[in-house]
Amino acid sequence: MSDNPYSTPVLAWYESHARDLPWRRPDASPWSILVSEIMLQQTPVVRVLPAWNAWMERWPTPADLAREPSGEAVRMWNRLGYPRRALRLHACAVAITEEHGGRVPEDHATLLSLPGVGSYTAAAVASFAFGQRHAILDTNVRRVLARAETGVQYPPKTQTKAETALAESLLPSAPSVAARWGVAVMELGALVCTARTPACADCPIAHQCAWRLAGKPAYDGPPRRGQTYAGTDRQVRGRLLAVLRDSAHPVPKGALDVVWDDHVQRERALDALVSDGLVDPLDDGRYALPG
Repeated sequence: MSDNPYSTPVLAWYESHARDLPWRRPDASPWSILVSEIMLQQTPVVRVLPAWNAWMERWPTPADLAREPSGEAVRMWNRLGYPRRALRLHACAVAITEEHGGRVPEDHATLLSLPGVGSYTAAAVASFAFGQRHAILDTNVRRVLARAETGVQYPPKTQTKAETALAESLLPSAPSVAARWGVAVMELGALVCTARTPACADCPIAHQCAWRLAGKPAYDGPPRRGQTYAGTDRQVRGRLLAVLRDSAHPVPKGALDVVWDDHVQRERALDALVSDGLVDPLDDGRYALPG
């Protein structure tokens, strides 16, 4: 398979413009890369970086985390958002420790078998940690390919088989180059080919971009709504979890009741946290992070 027409300029751009992130450094462990990929899901780098540093300082290996109760992972997750990811990382650490000798597996199919690891995360870890050749499709990559190849402003809301086939067809033939291509396109989408204000003048493939050459036609599809937070059950869950994270001991129900006035919404949010395994209701009526 021949290399794609974008690889040379994109890789050269990445060489000069890539952010110095610890999980991209040559000495980054496969575990540190897995942690970064889970944390970066739906969360920007600026918020992930301090959380990742604290996490890796406390739990530099999967075995270190596996020895702790899952509630400590939730506590350490702090305000990173989507805290079920903390439980998945803990379950991952336990599986890696008990089933794989404490080492993150290299095999893509085995990575997929780990708790909470989906197709994107498995491909990213196999590529970035082990230099393998896999198509990596996060939001940024999908946007770059939609514009450069398909000529549309945004990719479909849900990833399609056509997108996967396109990404696979553009993979450079050498695995090590393909792995670097994956992170380079991701970085291009994060820094230049952004969702709202793409900096086409700074783009290394602007002269090849089908969307730019077509005059940047506006998105023609269902309304793209941004995520809301204020007033949602998600905000209530965050406040309830904050009380539990900040306490070294189980808390009485009254300590949770004061965080939100709407009784119905508050109880619904608390029930959801219990159902998700993020909060344990105790027999004495108190609540705690999972043990």
